[in-house]
Amino acid sequence: MAGSDPEGLYSRQLYVLGGGAQRLAGAVALVSGLRGTGAQVAAALVLAGAGRVVLHDSGAACTADLSHQFLLRESDVGRNRAEASQQALAELNPRVAVAAHTGELSEAFLTSLQVVVLTESPLEEQLRIGDFCHAHGICFIVADTKGLAGQLFCDFGEHFVVEDPAEGDLVCATVQHISQGNPGVVTCTGVENSHGHLFSDGDLVTFSGIQGMTELNGQEPIAVCVLDDFRLEISDTSSFSPYRCGGLVSQVRLSQVHSYEALRWSLLRPKIPGKSGEELSRSRSLHAAFQALHAFHGEQGRLPRPRAPADAERVLELARSLEAQQGPLDEDVVRAFASVSAGYLCPMAAVIGALAAQEVLKAITRKFQPLNQWLYFDALECLALEGVAQLTEEDCEPRGSRYDSQIAVFGDAFQEQLGRQKYFVVGAGAIGCELLKNFAMMGLAAGPDGNITVTDMDTVALSNLHRQLLYRSADISKPKSVVAMAAVQRMNPSVKVTAHQNQVGPDTELLYGDNFFRDLDGVASALDTLEARAYLESRCHRCLTPLLDSGTEGLRGNVLAMVPPLTKPLGPAGTSEDGTFPLCTLRYFPRAIQHTLQWARDEFEGLFQLPAEYVNRFMEDPVFLEQLPSGKALEVLDQVRASLWEQPREWQDCVRWARQHWQSRYHDAIVQLLHTYPPEHETSPGVPFWSGDRICPHPLTFDPDNDTHLDYILAAAQLFAQMHKVPPCTDRVTTQTILRSVVLLPFTPQEGLQIPLTEEAAAVQAPVDGEQLVQLTQALLQKRQELAGGEEAQVPLMEPIYFEKDDDTHIDFITAASNLRAENYSIPPADWLTSKRIAGRIIPAIITTTAAVAGLACLEVYKLVWGCQDRSCYRHSNLYLSNCMLVRFQPQPPHTYWYGGREWSCWDRLEMEAVSTDGQEMTVQEVLDWLQRTHGWTVTMLLCGHITLYDWKEDEETRTQQRAQRLSEKLQKPGEPRQLELCYVCEEEDAEDGDDRPPLLCYLP
Repeated sequence: MAGSDPEGLYSRQLYVLGGGAQRLAGAVALVSGLRGTGAQVAAALVLAGAGRVVLHDSGAACTADLSHQFLLRESDVGRNRAEASQQALAELNPRVAVAAHTGELSEAFLTSLQVVVLTESPLEEQLRIGDFCHAHGICFIVADTKGLAGQLFCDFGEHFVVEDPAEGDLVCATVQHISQGNPGVVTCTGVENSHGHLFSDGDLVTFSGIQGMTELNGQEPIAVCVLDDFRLEISDTSSFSPYRCGGLVSQVRLSQVHSYEALRWSLLRPKIPGKSGEELSRSRSLHAAFQALHAFHGEQGRLPRPRAPADAERVLELARSLEAQQGPLDEDVVRAFASVSAGYLCPMAAVIGALAAQEVLKAITRKFQPLNQWLYFDALECLALEGVAQLTEEDCEPRGSRYDSQIAVFGDAFQEQLGRQKYFVVGAGAIGCELLKNFAMMGLAAGPDGNITVTDMDTVALSNLHRQLLYRSADISKPKSVVAMAAVQRMNPSVKVTAHQNQVGPDTELLYGDNFFRDLDGVASALDTLEARAYLESRCHRCLTPLLDSGTEGLRGNVLAMVPPLTKPLGPAGTSEDGTFPLCTLRYFPRAIQHTLQWARDEFEGLFQLPAEYVNRFMEDPVFLEQLPSGKALEVLDQVRASLWEQPREWQDCVRWARQHWQSRYHDAIVQLLHTYPPEHETSPGVPFWSGDRICPHPLTFDPDNDTHLDYILAAAQLFAQMHKVPPCTDRVTTQTILRSVVLLPFTPQEGLQIPLTEEAAAVQAPVDGEQLVQLTQALLQKRQELAGGEEAQVPLMEPIYFEKDDDTHIDFITAASNLRAENYSIPPADWLTSKRIAGRIIPAIITTTAAVAGLACLEVYKLVWGCQDRSCYRHSNLYLSNCMLVRFQPQPPHTYWYGGREWSCWDRLEMEAVSTDGQEMTVQEVLDWLQRTHGWTVTMLLCGHITLYDWKEDEETRTQQRAQRLSEKLQKPGEPRQLELCYVCEEEDAEDGDDRPPLLCYLP
């Protein structure tokens, strides 16, 4: 049945963390250091639902903290950071106990903790606490950011068990054949027709439901070797019984044991996974640089002054003293690191804090492989921006501003430029919230002429609260963009935000037209569909507007930077999976839980949405049937008749209807199928019909004491009652009593019933009996007249129910309906949450991934605001938090092509002011003359979209009319855009020119 309230709140996160998430409620974690990084760690843990989060900081908040510590407000300056952050964190998730501790981190205090995270500790304290945690089995993490670099260290003890080391669903496939041999070969197919399996070499699998070679059922996990997309090699099967039919091969994952060194020893011989060559050298140099920075602070009692060469050289000297122990240094990296190490940037804190928080969740849930043991991340490429290297100590010295920590890196003039930015944030969901939070901290659009426009059509829902930082339970059902705007302005009152509730698409081009996009400094995409992201990319491409596109799925995330004219446009993001399956598979031959869940979705629509829509439409205007094909009209009339004649008056009627439908679907339909194709039926002599992709089903017998049977009846009856506007009931005992009184007639299968075995056969419609259609129409028209004239007539008569993935009753029905059909076909069932994810097509999501991705995107914002024209400074990013891996790489250059005897970039376009000498809009002839005069091209065809403005193949009279027309005369599109994008074909175009040519943009008066 339905998930509990915590499941509703954390559902998207549960799909990421799995069963290990149950441990969160009992966990106790310490976060020491409540500047930006610590705030990010603590917020992620509170949102994720950790049982108790203890905040520790002995320092007072200062004005400069307001550029990275998003939990603080101006009124908190002077207060202890931990105490000032406590209330804000407690409001994020009332289910989590948040405590503040301002005293010493004594051994007695540490003993009660499960995880300790240090973010602002001196090295001596890190070593002391690290030794204690290692000796007492407390998971220990160090997370630190300085300027444009960050470090992360994990020590989970000498014997840490990871119960589920990998991300994603376990792979499953349908067995079609297994050979007798050494080794045996398994032929199998994936969930979708004609798609192979998804196993990899070395995967461990088990078998179930095998008929014939039953020795494989229940065996210990077997390692597979992939032969091709449809075949796997397994162990010796030569002595087993011959395979007959059926069965599933399913992946299993075994637990792993990991061992870690204490910080004291790991400092000397650091393990830095996933790095090689230049990257490893860079990480080792940063490893030495962080230690040298601790030593410098010990000497001077402060961090190096921004852009002070003497201080940077002293850090380098201290790092050189470690060189003999830890290998050669990249001195440029150390010097660059030291020169901005006094800075503190919100995007860096977001990235390192999110990564650290995910490691905490791994420690608690024992899900996914923890970091082994060091990670270094830097964005020092920002210092290669033209002009940054020339910044002086004076440019970067403190101003007493909330942005001093950012000015320390980029200077005061840059901060003013940040304030003037105009940005468009599309989507105020998880990524959108994190982007807006970062923008507020950075001071984006906080100055004269600056503005952030944020648009989102959605309202806040319960399931948003565990990962969308700006929303609280009191905001549920309010527009996201409006709530987000208010939250951002509380964080930084100077930031100017405009909230919209519009979709960005063709229907809103009058609002978000070319002028709107051209006036922007950048667009940040936080959309969750490939289609919407592709449309936004096309608009930015057309208007030469920089775009930062961010996306996440579970623990994977990516950021793509599109910078005109430096980088390649993003282009198509792939095709979306629509979850469709062949009709015959769903109706008669399911073999996986995905099939039964899609069948249940179709059932939901066919039982509770379409009948009500048809009845209401018929009651309103029965003439609409005349517009339908006769076959569809008969189908609609049948549904209208069934709905009107089945109208329930009370709850008992709804239960009886649900019971009858249960019998029809899970008993009668299966009995009919087996009557037509008995278990022993053969396609041809010696070839069983029920083999390969076809699993032989069996009918179910109703039992009111069976939980799944009763779950189905309750959910179906409640939905049926809602559709017919009858008061529902949720009492299981009352419903069972009604069920025991229901008597159904025995079912007799039809003889000679044709069941289609192919998609083509299923698509063929039976001929329509015209007389039957007329009689049914007349009977229903009479019924309509009776109902319309009744005193109790309701308009509309029925309530269509549209599937909503966050409605528990809807998921109750889907889960029960799917699992009953799965039982018919001996398919392993799915639990409530899994059914909700698959049927609702929910993308798993967690706060850590979205926070890290938003941080990475905002690092690219710095480069855009600086006006960087060096492609090598920009970065695409791919993030894999399941194994704490971050891959960053330069965007590719733009595509080029030859046209008209010269090379063009995909960003190039021809632009003209389409204004005649009389101030009127140009004619087509004037445009043709401009192209001839400016580029020497004789145009033979001119088009605007699909509309032909000129075609030399037309007769002379038509061509004369075309040339005399004003450009927009044939384009009946009022208002904006007052710019037209024209395409043309020129005389004697070379074959190699292909379809590539620069578009012609005409600006109308």
